[in-house]
Amino acid sequence: MDIDVYRPGELSAADRAAWTALQSKAHLQGSPGLANPFLSPEFTLAVGRYRRGVRIAVVRERDEPVAFLPYQRTAAGVGRAVGLGISDAQGLVHRPGFTWDARELLRSCGLAVWEFDHLVEEQGPFESDASRGFPSPVLDVDQGYETYLAQLRKRSPKFTRTTLAKERRLHRAASEVRYVHDERDPAVLRTLMGWKSAQYRRTGRSDRFAHQWISGLVRQLFHTRSDSFAGILSVLYADGKPVAAHFGLRTERVLACWFPAYDPEYATYSPGLILHLRMAEAAAADGIAYLDLGRGHKEYKDSLKTRELTVSEGWVTRRHPIAALHRVRRVPVRALRNAVVTRPELFEPADRFLKKVGKIRTVPSVTVKPTKT
Repeated sequence: MDIDVYRPGELSAADRAAWTALQSKAHLQGSPGLANPFLSPEFTLAVGRYRRGVRIAVVRERDEPVAFLPYQRTAAGVGRAVGLGISDAQGLVHRPGFTWDARELLRSCGLAVWEFDHLVEEQGPFESDASRGFPSPVLDVDQGYETYLAQLRKRSPKFTRTTLAKERRLHRAASEVRYVHDERDPAVLRTLMGWKSAQYRRTGRSDRFAHQWISGLVRQLFHTRSDSFAGILSVLYADGKPVAAHFGLRTERVLACWFPAYDPEYATYSPGLILHLRMAEAAAADGIAYLDLGRGHKEYKDSLKTRELTVSEGWVTRRHPIAALHRVRRVPVRALRNAVVTRPELFEPADRFLKKVGKIRTVPSVTVKPTKT
């Protein structure tokens, strides 16, 4: 087994094609999670335009590429999954039956540690070092939208009935309601990013789009299109203007949900939920097998899902002082975050507090004019 490490711009067209071929056949070979867009070469190459230290390890057997590991590294040898913090799928893209020694791979990459927070299934040598797994809800449409809708009516009758009733109300209230599955107008993407930034601030969360590299990455992926990968902007319009939108990434069989948001003025119609149903319908017609809603507990995800995948977080380490220091620094942070997120008695008060902070942050500033003396 030979391992070569490349910078994004050094990866050959042949290697990119081999990487894509492994993804396109993954569902036939028992590893459908490897088809996730966040594991595509296009995502790694796009991140490489905005973040330093992006590398791709290519594992070869008899001069043929059999596995690809994208990662980011620091000069000290600390490695992270590409796009850690915004990527919803991470791991080694490999051929069926391929096995590897995790620490040998790290040594060849010059890494003391490799950290992940959305490790997909079927990653045995990495999974042994995962600290815990988390559910990642999925919406299956491989049997067609009508089949999915029938399952949804059976599993979540009240949710389905209410959402479809709100859609009918929106149609009655607006002169025109239409859905565009693949909107190509960059102005609408800017609208979505503005909504999402406001939502982050309103709920007391960190505004991801305040980071120039994330905004640049999303714009880059919006313009990235091939037969096997594309950035998809889906939009629900009412009265000629967008009222809900979502930007995600697509491979041949998977639509990864990423950034959904809506116009708060239309909140009474639940336009985000209507949008997700229309996305499911269009994705089914487009040959998509499932929509990956991403890790994280949200009520709407629980209502829409048909099943759950499992993603894991943790790190693989070698016996190295850098790895030990990294664990000492990161373990308390992760433990505290996970304790809050996974326990309702802690999460709900924390969520309320963040929303209060968000209200303070979004109160418009008042200019006080000096008084005359």
